[in-house]
Formats: sequence, structure tokens, C-alpha cells
Amino acid sequence: MSRRRNRRKKLPEQPVELSITGLSHEGEGIAQLDGKVHFVSGGLPGESVVAHYTEVKNSYAKCVVSEVLSSSPERVVPPCEYAEICGGCSLQHWGTEYQIQHKQQVLAEQFEHFGGIAPERWLSPLTAMSEGYRRKARLGVRYVDNKGGALVGFREKRSNFICVIDKCKVLHPVFGERIEALKQLVNDLSCSNKIAQFEVAMGDDIAAIIVRHLVPLTESDIQRIKEFAQETGIHMYSQAKGPDTIFRLWPEAANKADERLEYSLPEQGVRYQFHPTDFTQVNTNINRQMMEQAMSLLDPQSNERILDLFCGLGNFTLPIAKKAKTVVGVEGSDAMVKRGYENAKLNGIDNVTFYAADLTGDYSDQDWVHQGFDKILIDPPRSGAIDVIEHFPKLGASRVVYVSCNPATLARDSGSLIAQGYRLVAAGVMDMFPHTAHVESMALFEK
Repeated sequence: MSRRRNRRKKLPEQPVELSITGLSHEGEGIAQLDGKVHFVSGGLPGESVVAHYTEVKNSYAKCVVSEVLSSSPERVVPPCEYAEICGGCSLQHWGTEYQIQHKQQVLAEQFEHFGGIAPERWLSPLTAMSEGYRRKARLGVRYVDNKGGALVGFREKRSNFICVIDKCKVLHPVFGERIEALKQLVNDLSCSNKIAQFEVAMGDDIAAIIVRHLVPLTESDIQRIKEFAQETGIHMYSQAKGPDTIFRLWPEAANKADERLEYSLPEQGVRYQFHPTDFTQVNTNINRQMMEQAMSLLDPQSNERILDLFCGLGNFTLPIAKKAKTVVGVEGSDAMVKRGYENAKLNGIDNVTFYAADLTGDYSDQDWVHQGFDKILIDPPRSGAIDVIEHFPKLGASRVVYVSCNPATLARDSGSLIAQGYRLVAAGVMDMFPHTAHVESMALFEK
């Protein structure tokens, strides 16, 4: 029996000169050479560059800029000294306004591509500070002798290696200015080569770090982590295996409820408690603006029943409940449903009901499916919500606000909504992740 060998094409050794004529949705420059599309990392339209190959296929090639021969006016000096190698950001060589323009263009092109549609009006982009914004992240940890010990940070571009950095400009400064201190903490532990990851999370006032370790911590390790916590004021957690093994080392917690962080939406008059591993929005300023915009578009009234799908711990649910008659929140995670009820109680909200349901599966036995709703807010994962949207005609909503983290699935799902008789009234982008090609957006549909 013959075996097909996976032969990798040998990369050309010589660099190539390219003229960049466009951009991919991921922010790579696009060039043509010898009838083949070249995706050029670090290139901008209108530029002539010298690039070296990183991948060659029959129909396309990928390259990285090694020299800019003629520069675009949109090119800026990256604010971070590690921008060329660190994979945490991909667009730091772009001006921030150009980043927003590109994200708006991506959304418009996806609408056109999937359904030949466009919103009746475009919403102004939601923007905020482009540095120090990231309040949640997972940082890789590796102990490498020939690099002086522990490395902490994001992976290098096009590599599984941890980037050698001593600070990070996009992380909240509580974490971003302490990369060196985290390296030293790892170096001081007996299991330096068995620390897999730091998960960092920031509430309004309290920062937390989960130390994921592959072997048990010794008493001296625990003491060293506690010393770090006391020196920095950061709440430190340990995780040996699964989520049920997470516990707070400092300050000691009387129970699991004491391990929570808190964030607030002052304009909405609500606050939320969450565990450091819970899903929350990484960008507080954009989350607050996003909430204002969603509430304006949804316009909940005191006589309305409203459905919040993929509701998480109630980020949208609770502000809506303060204005609507009744709100139903549906989420796939039992833990998040429990957190939703806890946060409703925390805010004195009693007109909300949460359900746990896999919205990609069969949920026909749940009560909410057979209830009518005036309006729907939906905030699905990157895969979108085509399965649940197909059931919208039974729910009877006249207005849908769709919050998206993937413009391609938003555009695809928009086609289904339009086929049901909805109009795409408005849409716009939200810069949740500055300096990356990640596009968050919001759209309003009405019948």
C-alpha cells in the first residue's frame, strides 16, 4: 500500500521585491508576482517592500517584510519595541485611525460578500485608548536556560516560542509593567520548568493571576507566591489540573464566593461579580460604550418581554432587565447561569430568568422556546448563531440587536434574518482589540 508523503515546499532563499496593492481581512498586505497572490505580513497598500518567504503553496505564498523601500503615509512607528516579533499584536505599524477604517471596510465587504447587503446607516465606530486596555489574557510561560531562565508573554509571530519581552503595552499596567517580576517569580520556584501559564484578570479595583502548574507546589513555592502577592497587591490563585482545582493562595478565601472580582457599568447602575476564569469583556471602556449603544438600539420598554441569547453572566441581561418588564437570558454554561442569578440578586433585580441550553443543539423542551418576545439581543461566539436564528419566526420579535465577534458569521446570519423579513437598519464596529485585526461589531435588525 502506497503512502502519501507530506512534502513541504522548499522556501526560496532569496528575498523578493513586491508592490503592495491591497489588504487581506487579517491585515496582511496583498501583492501579485508571477501570477500568484502573495500575502505580506507588515506591508501596507502603496508600499514597495523587500520580503522573505515563510510559506509557499500552489496558489499563494506568504511573506514577511524585511525592508520598506517606499512607505505608506499610514505607516507609523510601532509604540511597542517588540511589535515586529511578538504575536500579541499584528497592526502596531498602522495608525489607529487606519485600523478603524480597515475594520469598517472588512465589515462592509463581508455584508456585500455574503448577501449583497448593506445597512441603511452606519454607526460611528466605538473607540477608546489603544494601550493598557487589556484586562484579561493568558500568558505563556517557559523556562529556557540559554535565555536566562523564565520567559513570560505571548507567542512570537509564526512560532510556538514565547516572545522575549520585559513589558507589554496592551495589557493593563498592573500586569504589563510586571512581566520582569513574573519572570523572577517563576525563576524562584522549585518547579520553574513546570509552570505552564499565567491567566490574568482585572476587575475595577482588584487584579488576579492564576498560576497553572504541572506538578504540585512545595510549601516554599506557595510562600514565595504569597510574598509576590503581598508585595504587589495582586490576588494569586493556584491551578494544578482542571477548573475545580483552582483556589486562592492570597488573600486566603473563606469560601468560593470570596474569590470573586467585580466590575461595574456605572451608566447602567449595575455591578457584576465574576471569577477570574469567567468570560468577561477584556476592554472595560469599550464594554461600557458597547452597553450604551446596545441599550440605545434595543430601546427596552417597561411593557416588553426581551430575550438575551448567549447571555454569559448577564452583561447585557441585567441592564435590559432594569428597563424591561421581563427578561430571559439563555447561556450554554450552567456555571454562568448560576453567576447570572447571583449578579441579579446582587443588583436587586428579580424580573429575569436564566436558562442553561446548548443553542446549537436541541433545546425545544425549554419553556422559553414557546414564549413570545418583543425584542431579542444576541451575542454569539465566533461560529455565529445560524441554528438559533432559524427559530426566530416562532419567537415573534420585531427588533434584533446582534453583537458579533466575527463579521463573516454576522454577515452570513444577516442573510437568514433578512429572509425572515427583517431589515438591516444599522451596523458598526467596536475596537475591542486595538492593534489587532480582530473585528467586533453590532447590528440592528427590524421588521
